[in-house]
Amino acid sequence: MKMESSLWLVPLMIALAASWSSTAVVQGQLKNGFYSSSCPKAEAIVRSAVESAFKDDPSIAPGLLRLHFHDCFVQGCDGSVLISGPNAERSAPQNLGIRGFEVIDAAKTQLEASCPGVVSCADILALAARDSVDLSNGPSWAVPTGRRDGRVSSASQAAVLPSPLDSIAAQRQKFAAKGLDDHDLVTLAGAHTIGQTECRFMSYRLYNFTATGQSFLAQLQTLCPRNGNGLKKIPLDRDSHGNFDTSFFKNVKAGNGVLESDQRLWDDANTRRIVENYAGTIRGLFGFRFDFEFSKAMIKMSGVEVKTGRDGEIRKVCSRVN
Repeated sequence: MKMESSLWLVPLMIALAASWSSTAVVQGQLKNGFYSSSCPKAEAIVRSAVESAFKDDPSIAPGLLRLHFHDCFVQGCDGSVLISGPNAERSAPQNLGIRGFEVIDAAKTQLEASCPGVVSCADILALAARDSVDLSNGPSWAVPTGRRDGRVSSASQAAVLPSPLDSIAAQRQKFAAKGLDDHDLVTLAGAHTIGQTECRFMSYRLYNFTATGQSFLAQLQTLCPRNGNGLKKIPLDRDSHGNFDTSFFKNVKAGNGVLESDQRLWDDANTRRIVENYAGTIRGLFGFRFDFEFSKAMIKMSGVEVKTGRDGEIRKVCSRVN
């Protein structure tokens, strides 16, 4: 590219940098580098645990990202999804298939050995989600920390989680209840560029799936045959499910969204406009923009209803309250 043809990008990059600065403003009492004095190696320890798990199984990355998302939508980002028990959040039907608990536990064990009673399980989740995206060739960002862990975990409260069957109106309402707007909704849905789902969550669509191209429909029917194994996993992004990029949005634009809730992003004028922005054809630019906006949306979501100060506790073991 000639220099003069790329000059038009400069104002955009300056604007993005300025916006990034404003995003760094902490929410509530969270702040970047919260553990810089009390546990200087905290983020490195979490990163090491995630890297080790990712090396053995790269599919753990979307699992950890989803785990953080599910935590934040129920009672805020307080680690309540990690608590085990017959009536705890993680036992709810909405949390079928969530994974990554062993990675969080591994990081917590190392942190307790290094800095006992200092780093919350809620913060480990937020840091692990960031590291998972980074390891999947996505963006990285400074994670404001200082969350404390909740003491309550109830399966019944998981009903507020977004569902693969949700209409745009239902998705919008659930996100708005957490202070998240349409832009956040579409941007965070872009996390589906990595990871998989199970046939049971979308096979009902395969024989009445008018929004999908015939070739893709045939592929899905082969992967998830009628009365087949509902637990079989299929990619959420048909083109690059192990790589954090914008192909998810291109799939939705082409009518090839795997989950019904994802494809419905194209049915609403406002969410469609955002999808189109991310699914653009200017090479590199829209990937850069999505990376930037995803980082902002993650920082915003990870500040939802957090517990800080004297609220909550710092769990010694993430799967149970002290």
